[in-house]
Amino acid sequence: MMQRYLEVKAETPGTLLLFRMGDFYELFYEDAETAAQVLGLTLTSRDKGSTNPVPMAGFPYHALEGYLKKLIQAGYRAAICDQVEDPKTAKGMVRREVTRIVTPGTLTDETLLDPKESNYIAALSPGNEALGLAWLELSTGQFQCLTVPARDAPGRTHSSPAGASSRRTARVDPVALVLEELARLRPAECLVPENARTSPAAVRLAELDGLTLTERAPWCFAPHQAREVLLKHFETRTLEGFDLGADDDAGVIAAGALLEYVQETQRSSLMHILKLEPYRRGSTMLIDEATRRSLELTRTQREGTRAGSLLDVLDETVTPMGARLLADWLASPLTDPVAINRRLDAVEELTRDPLLCRDLREQLARSYDLERLSARVATQRATPRDLAALAQSLALLPKLKARLAGRSSDLLRTLEVRLDLCPELRADIESTLVDDPPLVVTEGNLIRSGVHPQLDELRELARGGKQWIARYQAREIERTGIQSLKVGFNKVFGYYLEVTAANRDKVPPDYMRKQTLKNQERFITPELKEYEDKVLRAEERAIALEQELFTALRERVSRECRRLQETAQVLAQLDVLANLAQLAVQRRYCRPSITTEPILQIREGRHPVLDKLRPGGEFVPNDVLLGEPLRAERSSSSETADAAAHTDPAPLHAPPTTIILLTGPNMAGKSTYIRQAALLTIMAQMGSFLPASEAVIGVADRVFARVGASDELSKGQSTFMVEMTETARILNTATERSLVILDEIGRGTSTYDGISLAWAITEFLHDEIRCRTLFATHYHELTELPQTLPRCRNWNVAVHETGDDVIFLHKIVPGAADRSYGIHVARLAGLPRDVIERADVILDQLEADHHDAQGKPNIPPRKTRAQRRQLQLFEPPPHPVIEELKTLDLDQLTPLAALQELARMKQRLQ
Repeated sequence: MMQRYLEVKAETPGTLLLFRMGDFYELFYEDAETAAQVLGLTLTSRDKGSTNPVPMAGFPYHALEGYLKKLIQAGYRAAICDQVEDPKTAKGMVRREVTRIVTPGTLTDETLLDPKESNYIAALSPGNEALGLAWLELSTGQFQCLTVPARDAPGRTHSSPAGASSRRTARVDPVALVLEELARLRPAECLVPENARTSPAAVRLAELDGLTLTERAPWCFAPHQAREVLLKHFETRTLEGFDLGADDDAGVIAAGALLEYVQETQRSSLMHILKLEPYRRGSTMLIDEATRRSLELTRTQREGTRAGSLLDVLDETVTPMGARLLADWLASPLTDPVAINRRLDAVEELTRDPLLCRDLREQLARSYDLERLSARVATQRATPRDLAALAQSLALLPKLKARLAGRSSDLLRTLEVRLDLCPELRADIESTLVDDPPLVVTEGNLIRSGVHPQLDELRELARGGKQWIARYQAREIERTGIQSLKVGFNKVFGYYLEVTAANRDKVPPDYMRKQTLKNQERFITPELKEYEDKVLRAEERAIALEQELFTALRERVSRECRRLQETAQVLAQLDVLANLAQLAVQRRYCRPSITTEPILQIREGRHPVLDKLRPGGEFVPNDVLLGEPLRAERSSSSETADAAAHTDPAPLHAPPTTIILLTGPNMAGKSTYIRQAALLTIMAQMGSFLPASEAVIGVADRVFARVGASDELSKGQSTFMVEMTETARILNTATERSLVILDEIGRGTSTYDGISLAWAITEFLHDEIRCRTLFATHYHELTELPQTLPRCRNWNVAVHETGDDVIFLHKIVPGAADRSYGIHVARLAGLPRDVIERADVILDQLEADHHDAQGKPNIPPRKTRAQRRQLQLFEPPPHPVIEELKTLDLDQLTPLAALQELARMKQRLQ
């Protein structure tokens, strides 16, 4: 036994081996010590009397799924070694083989998976010419790959300012692009070659939270090997039928390595992996990891949980597959206006027909997870109850299809056509299985009567034997006069006659003693033994025949896996569309107008998360006006008029606004406002209605969010370094079609450093990138930028002052704020009164000393790149000594210090 254990252990390195021994799974040696600590098992030992006892720990076989879940959550891989022979028929030791290897990315069991979340496994193939990425959702069969050129490739070009002859090209970091996709997918496991563990891509992969890196032998990523694995699985001679050409080689290599790993770990049919889809970048919005984290799309920043995220408040789906698809739509908003409007048309039709929407949701709520059910069928792991659930889900389809008939929107019509009722599959399952089958096949009584004549005969024989035993017990009581005599049964001795010790003298001579207990004895007779053999043989043969019939049924169903997956995808889309329609009706959302123009116009927009979490009517709606001349009408209220006292109204024929500089006090809602704009853009492009009275959304190719402060101690990066790194990514990769939101850029360094950086960054966004930008800042010096940047406007958060009290109105109005009210917020936070009073004195002094006579910063306007090149044609290059001379503060120099500076400069000139 131990020899076989050691052989299997050598075949499965890097795993905890769960070795089936009778009714237990056992672990030995170091595996036992690890399991005892992680799972809380009692650590015992084998061969206790020897000088080297073997550590040992185990648990009952029926508790496998619960313990597996704990091991996977703790980051371990587990190899399941089962008995593959019937102990009753085995000669010698029962043969044991590894039936599957369970890893974080290869989970398929319902108890191990979150029904609302996809569980991806990915593979990265880092090469000199290109990076390959592939990912698979094993529980559903979704399989895709992507190839990214490894060298900097030209990105989208930016429109240059009027009159300029050059065009700006964004730099492309291939590793960053791969990381963006992994941030979107959030895989549980990623495969990399052993010889590439120090490559830039693999090193940066290790920095992603919650990702298990699994190293594989380099030959798994060999082009020929990877391609052969794919061709053999799909039974094709080429991959061109999957729209995979020579440009996709790196992605194909990653896909082949991934499929080979899954085949090795699952050791079962993978019929549900029907195709390999190329993933084409550009059809969906790009959102990097920092932006996803800042906007809390699927997880909150603080707790890292789903609750409180945008996904959480949008998800009122009624099926697990719909919940997963909604998460996919949110993670990958569309960039094609036609595709976006196709979804919006379907949502609008459902909002106009509440009865249809309600009927769809009621039917879908009764459906099981058809995606994962079909995957379990294909991998031959489906139980009788799984097939029964499959049939129950298929029984809902005729009514769903009838309700979809005659729809006007193109997407709903298409889904109605694609909805395959699979009537023969449903009939086959319903005619074979009983209405309420047992959980496992070995329990028996799962096949209907009349399906198989031999099975009916065996069942009748088994039932007849039990009736005979009841009659036999009555006859023996009458013959012996022992009223307490009874016929019992256990798995060890079979049937027996039990007699109490007080009636021992009445036992007939033909009774053969089987077992003696404290107060009774057990006997057997030749007649009882003969009938026992008939009954047990009939039951065993019936259960074995039922297993054969069930396996044949499961194989027939698995051959139709493609149809089942197609139907599951239709149901998932219907669930998401009905979910979005219900949200639109219940929460008073409007349909956005989608355009290719780089504009963003939202009237009375509301933050989608706070709009749900706050009591009704408490959230203050606000407008966002980007991409057209600013014509925001002033409110007639005195409060708004006071708040907008320093407005800079745009001229009648002003150029479109591309940058909003948002100033105002802490706690007034600046961060909420700019995040709101980004979230509504993402919602619109995923196909959702918006919490607003009116919205025109210009499709964004990317959304960037530089919000909040955090450090990366593990990378040796300070808070300010992280801020600058994320800002650099924006300035290097944003395009004219992007949407950028910035919050307090430059606050992590000295005041003048910060102002200088924020000033220069704003100019660069305005002059070079020209993208839609919302910049929330406390640097009031930046409010002078609209005087030199024609597409930049000031907005501020309105407040109402009454004496020393300040009321935050949470209303965004045109113009610049003249105060930050930070000291007021500190007072609300409970700082000592002495500190507050002292801060007021210091603030007055600082404000008086750091402004010119007009109270404005004396910063020269920025010159564009084209202007700088033009000046260089006629002006001599700047001299370092002259530049030093310009920076001297003569008012602070003594006569002696001035002479010393003059001598030093003369020496430098010589």
